[in-house]
Parts: sequence; C-alpha cells; structure tokens
Amino acid sequence: MAKAVIACLVGLCALSGAAFAQAQPPAMSDAARALVGNWELSNADRDMICPVAFRASVVRGGFALEWDKECANVFPLTKDITAWSLAKNDAVQFLDTRGRILLELTEVESGLYEGLRPGDPLYFLQSQAAVGHEKTAQNVAGEWNVVRGAGKPICQLTLSGNAAANDTLALTVKPGCDAAIANFQPRTWQMDRGQLVIQSARGETWRFEEGDADTWQRIPAGRQPLSLVRQ
Repeated sequence: MAKAVIACLVGLCALSGAAFAQAQPPAMSDAARALVGNWELSNADRDMICPVAFRASVVRGGFALEWDKECANVFPLTKDITAWSLAKNDAVQFLDTRGRILLELTEVESGLYEGLRPGDPLYFLQSQAAVGHEKTAQNVAGEWNVVRGAGKPICQLTLSGNAAANDTLALTVKPGCDAAIANFQPRTWQMDRGQLVIQSARGETWRFEEGDADTWQRIPAGRQPLSLVRQ
C-alpha cells in the first residue's frame, strides 16, 4: 500500500513538472529581440500604411503585437493577426490565435521584409525608425559623380527636381561619360522605399542604397561596383 502511494506521488510530481515546463514561455532569441519595437506594414507604393508595435511578451501563438486602430481598415487581414514570431530562416511570421501563419515576410535587404498572399497586394515591412530617416527626392537632387570601385569619376549626372514621365524626375547626363554609362542611357530617376532608382531609356533600372550622406552604392554590386558620389 505504501509503495503504491509513493508511486502515485512520484507520478503526480512528474506530471506537475511536465505541466510547469509546458507553461514556460518560449525563449526569445537575440535576433527576435532585435525586432522588438515599432514597425510599418505597407504596400509597394506606400499609399497604404499600417503601424504595428512588436512586443517581447508572450501570447498564444508567439509574441504580442499592437496594431494601430486604423489597420483593420487598411489591411483587413490584420484583424485576425494576434502574434508574431521569427522563423528559423529569419522570416517574420504573423499568426492568428491558433498559431496559423497568415503572412510571412522574408528579408530582401537589411531591415526590409517582403511578403505576398494570393489576391493581396505585395506587403512590405520596415521599422518606423528606418522609414523616418529615408531620404526624399528633395534631399538627393543635385550634381553627382558616377564612380567605379575606388577609382576616379567616370560620369557626371544631374538629378533634377523637375517632373518627368510616370512619377519620375528628370536626369541629365553630362558629356564625356564612360561607355558603360552611355550604353545604359539613363533618363529619369526617383526614390523608392529609401532607394535611389535610375531608369534607362529602355525602361531598365539601376538601384542604389545609401552608404553615407554623400555616397550611394549600386545594389547588387556586381563585378564592377558603381557608386554615386555627390559633387
């Protein structure tokens, strides 16, 4: 009889220990902790914007988040999203109360995530701090040198503030440019989600991201990296 009681007590202790272990919140990785803060979910044109705060506290399905009160009107999907998590491949996942992934966004460049759902617009996610420091066309307009690698300027461009076709701005190429630039035939430019985009006469594009206040590097860099350096 005594042995049976002891065995029962041991079994109860084991069950209690298991229940306690299951009740512990999942550990937040350093990568996930770095994402805690204020973010912005938007479409490609950023004419649909939804602020969201990532929290470190644990809720059913993942970690807590707080949507702006207008988000449900901007993106109806957000009404069902109650948690966020970071997948093993560092993709940001938005989940419902049952832990189902309603939207997954992968990092396409540092701090910028992109995701797609059938029938929905392309979603972008970036921190509000990064959005707040994006350069505007007014900040970037002016005289620029095109530099290959660490060499000397191979072309001079004027990024104008005057409107061109399709919401772009006018661009002027000064005489004497390197053949690589002349063959590309740059015609217009614009700012797109913090990147400087130069478009050719054929509709091709070169994208540049800011390195410092006066230098932008072409992305991807390729075998012959190009930079824009303010004159």
